[in-house]
Amino acid sequence: MASERTTIRIAMAQQNMLVGDIEGNVEKILAATARARDELGADVIVFPELSLTGYPPEDLLLREGLTLRVIRALERLRLECRGIDLVVGLPHPGPEGLHNSAALIRDGELVGLSHKHHLPNYSVFDEKRYFVPGGEPAVVSIRGIPTALMICEDVWEPEPMRQACAAGARLALVLNASPFHLDKGREREAVMRQRIKEGEIPAVYVNLVGGQDELVFDGESFVMDAGGEVTQRLPAYVETLSLVELHYDGKQVVPQPSQVVPMLTPEASVYQALVLGVRDYIDKNGFRGVVIGLSGGIDSALTLAVAVDAIGAERVEAVMMPSRYTRDMSQQDAEAEARLLGVDYRVIPIEPLFHSFLDALAEEFAGTEPDTTEENIQARCRGVLLMAISNKKRKIVLTTGNKSEMAVGYATLYGDMAGGYDVLKDVPKTLVYRLSEYRNSISPVIPQRVIDRPPSAELAPGQEDSDSLPDYSILDPILEMYVEQDKCVEDIVAAGYDEEIVRRVVRMVDRNEYKRRQAPPGVRITRRAFGRDRRYPITSGYGRGTSNSSN
Repeated sequence: MASERTTIRIAMAQQNMLVGDIEGNVEKILAATARARDELGADVIVFPELSLTGYPPEDLLLREGLTLRVIRALERLRLECRGIDLVVGLPHPGPEGLHNSAALIRDGELVGLSHKHHLPNYSVFDEKRYFVPGGEPAVVSIRGIPTALMICEDVWEPEPMRQACAAGARLALVLNASPFHLDKGREREAVMRQRIKEGEIPAVYVNLVGGQDELVFDGESFVMDAGGEVTQRLPAYVETLSLVELHYDGKQVVPQPSQVVPMLTPEASVYQALVLGVRDYIDKNGFRGVVIGLSGGIDSALTLAVAVDAIGAERVEAVMMPSRYTRDMSQQDAEAEARLLGVDYRVIPIEPLFHSFLDALAEEFAGTEPDTTEENIQARCRGVLLMAISNKKRKIVLTTGNKSEMAVGYATLYGDMAGGYDVLKDVPKTLVYRLSEYRNSISPVIPQRVIDRPPSAELAPGQEDSDSLPDYSILDPILEMYVEQDKCVEDIVAAGYDEEIVRRVVRMVDRNEYKRRQAPPGVRITRRAFGRDRRYPITSGYGRGTSNSSN
């Protein structure tokens, strides 16, 4: 006799949580759960990894008070969630220590608890600092379907899925806080497809969305059937509550096809990551708005566009601060973009300030020739003005340095590096151009001349970046190999690059670690960003023969 078919309706809660705001996160969970039950008719709702605390909570996990608040929050969810199964991520204390866990709550009872087996301790992850690993698979019955509760890294390794299937699982619910980098969505789905190939069970993969300091979580939650086909994919970079229906005949679980939102192009994906990262950094930290030094160059132009798309033109102020070396077209283009985007725009010349500094330093500088010192004073005049506006108006300064510049130290401490957040910190210069063209394809906001003209800091007569740097089409691939792939000089030269240029670039990267340590945070969009990803000593004899500059 044929088995009776069971239908299960699962709500995927792709949510944006605030790290540390346990009570606020509980309110979001309760509101989404009520909507899933009452409006969508869901049997189960699944939230992302560590949704009670937000991800990553970092050293907040070392505070005893946080654990107590999490326990109280779990108790509240247990008491208030009725008529729907709730799967939620949380840090859960055990005899051996704190676990990264997933809890299943059903009508007032905690009926399932899964502890993450594999704790990532690479790239931006540091979970072994806080958690102890789980061991046994958690397979629970949800409407009669044996279901594995799994957490993020556990699907990047084969063992947890094998254990779950051996324990009888016919479906996997996977809770994730998987941060974005270029092409990460395809990478996730390829890994999940491999696990499904090994286990031959479908999976509902729910990922966090939102910005947290330098990390951006892009969502792109999905459902994959037992053959490895994506049957549903949620949109990237937005909160959403979406329903998936699955049928179970006693042997197999079959997800019913639903909307598969196309993956974004690389440029669209990075641009939206920047917008979301900036928006959440500003709003979650309570800043009134932003102020940006608009130079007429491409980096500040793209930064301004991102800021407006993130928080609206009414909260953005742009300041042009010309010097004797600022070209007329720079002032014209800066004003044109500010008008196109509708931001508050003003011009504050730095010439009087520059003269005052030179006068004050005349005795100290007696007998010396002008050099980069005077160039940097101009940048520092601008930094002082922007920080003063920031203090007075309670707006955060967005700096505009890109990854290529930060890599080789082509930036001025306490000048163009002065600020609270660097939008383009992990964006190579060549990608800056592509992103600018992409943004203009939506609506023209960056004057084409800004994109076409040679880049320049305009700190000396006729200055261009190429005076002191290789062409960015050469520089960026060298930086990618050295910074992101840890390739040695010999390997980079073997890839076809001039040895003298490679060695010069490597020296510049190595000797400017001290600058990067003092740079503001910024959105991570590559596999290896400066900061959490790449931790090199400032004082090191590894690259003997280099010397620090004092820019």
